[in-house]
Amino acid sequence: MSRDFIPAARPLIGSAERAAVDAVLRSGLLAQGAEVAAFEDEFARDLVDGRTTVAVNSGTSALHLGLLAAGVGPGDEVIVPSFTFAATANAVALTGATPVFADIRRDDYTLDPGHVASLVGERTRGIMAVHLYGHPTDMAALGRLAEDHGIDLYEDAAQAHGARLDDRPVGSFGRFAAFSLYPTKNMTSGEGGMVTTGDAGLARTVRLLRNQGMEARYANEIVGFNARMTDVHAAIGRVQLADLPERTKARRATAQFFDASLTGVGRPTVADNVLHVYHQYTVTIDDDRDGFAAALRDEYGVGSGVYYPTPVHRLPAFARSEQLPNTEWAARRVLSLPVHPALDDEDRERIVTAVNSLARAGA
Repeated sequence: MSRDFIPAARPLIGSAERAAVDAVLRSGLLAQGAEVAAFEDEFARDLVDGRTTVAVNSGTSALHLGLLAAGVGPGDEVIVPSFTFAATANAVALTGATPVFADIRRDDYTLDPGHVASLVGERTRGIMAVHLYGHPTDMAALGRLAEDHGIDLYEDAAQAHGARLDDRPVGSFGRFAAFSLYPTKNMTSGEGGMVTTGDAGLARTVRLLRNQGMEARYANEIVGFNARMTDVHAAIGRVQLADLPERTKARRATAQFFDASLTGVGRPTVADNVLHVYHQYTVTIDDDRDGFAAALRDEYGVGSGVYYPTPVHRLPAFARSEQLPNTEWAARRVLSLPVHPALDDEDRERIVTAVNSLARAGA
């Protein structure tokens, strides 16, 4: 593989996933059914300490339906980071509420609790913590803040399957958490999402919302969506969930190798009380990040990704004027290197050689 282009991300789909899908197709039962129910149970057991888990058709739906089920709507504000994928803020806006953009900490790219505190107001309904790149947010500080002000704390765990904080899994802190199962995430169902919660009423409302507002057929209790996961997708997800521990070990081993070998770039910082699952291994490039990425690709055949080049509050969809210096700093400098489990030793060596050579040369 090392002579080929090394992509920034690579979904891993093998014979076990194909066999699982074939079994569903042979059954003739393709819509939400027994596979989805089993996937929900296994996800709850393996990743979120048994919290109730509801499968939906995407990570964005998980955020959106979770917020709606939590009662977020017009007139409310939810504090979110601007340094994240737009879905975090989109989901808030789609409820009719207003996303309020907070700055991040430079060390781990997650919400700065001090800045969040300055933004809490009379209309604040909740705080959406994003466990970016697979590193958990400081949930203790945000939890105290939420409790002091009588507001909710939510989790966008789209990139953090299996990450832990103080030996507690992400997805078990907030009133609800949303996971993504998009193809490039640490595990996938092809497409899909999960809502996890310790609130039985919220879980039931999410189930209603995902299925046209009904639990019993044709007994529509509320206005809802078609946001169900199919059994085909759940079958893929169940295989991926079983493989997740070994794939996480591979990501962490690659990250450890990079930590010990990379020079001339800013390497990720990991808090002592955190288990980082490295959805991305993100370095910082102080000068000409985009030129550095182009040279990696053109001279060494190494892919990379910029997550995220434009802060959400600067996107045309929101176009806010807030000054978020750490967010702007990160958006100009971050570069994510390949860290997916398909990498072999030669790939890792080539990535390190490429990065260190370009750093010495000033790219």
